[in-house]
Amino acid sequence: MHVFLILAAAASMNDPQIATVALTAHQIDVDRGKLALKRTHNDEVKQFADQMVHDHQAGITEAMHLAKRLGVKPEPSDTSKSLKADAGKVTARLKKEKGAAFDKDYIDTEVAYHQALIGAVREVLVPGAQNPDLKRLLETAVPTLEGHLQHAKMVQAHGEERQQVTRIGTPRLQCGSGATVPRRGASLSPAPPPAP
Repeated sequence: MHVFLILAAAASMNDPQIATVALTAHQIDVDRGKLALKRTHNDEVKQFADQMVHDHQAGITEAMHLAKRLGVKPEPSDTSKSLKADAGKVTARLKKEKGAAFDKDYIDTEVAYHQALIGAVREVLVPGAQNPDLKRLLETAVPTLEGHLQHAKMVQAHGEERQQVTRIGTPRLQCGSGATVPRRGASLSPAPPPAP
């Protein structure tokens, strides 16, 4: 099931269930980031994955402190269970991939995940939260999630640029005679092989 549809089903949840959805969403990105750190050889992907682990672990800690302060225990819901099941399917798919294919799928997944998560937090979780502290916690997470989305899109764009250069090779100009010559400033060495 698509992440946004899962989260949209959260409209009828109580605060402990909403908090559990937030914890689940954070844990999904921690786990996915750790998987990426083990599998990628791409420095940009590593940096992004490290940020996901760090920031979402901090989100878990903050949510757990709030729950403890309020005396609220996490309460699973159909939504949090569906999120976990969906994440399990994505993780299984990612574990089958290697190299550039893994990097692309991981980053594409993170772009889609953060887009859905931002929409769901704004449109479903924040309006559904009754406790002002929980509502504030969710609202303050949005700028961080937006930063993650922008970072993921940047890594995604760089990956697409690398793939294009690899396919095309050295940029060339066509002469009137039909021959091609390297463009001024273009490297004469062959394009680097795609990242493993």
